[in-house]
Amino acid sequence: MSDPVKLAQDVLSEHRESIDRLDAILIYTLGERFKHTQAVGKLKAEYDLPASDPNREEKQIARLEDLAKRADVDPEFATKFLKFIIQEVIKHHEHHKD
Repeated sequence: MSDPVKLAQDVLSEHRESIDRLDAILIYTLGERFKHTQAVGKLKAEYDLPASDPNREEKQIARLEDLAKRADVDPEFATKFLKFIIQEVIKHHEHHKD
């Protein structure tokens, strides 16, 4: 007879391994995203463009909310997450203007 606690621990371990892989994917994806936003920041600084683009941000938020709904993720969480990333990007863009 199988030990139910051992089975539960095995399943838990499998879930945690998947979570760890997904966390790595998220971090590397953010790293790639920030490489591109840094390039955008340098370009904006070179041509004296504003650090933020409220129109684009609004479109991105709407797009992400739609993606979140389709992915069964809370759209409010997705919006907060994107706004946090946008704030970090704007800080980097403003740094390039200095």
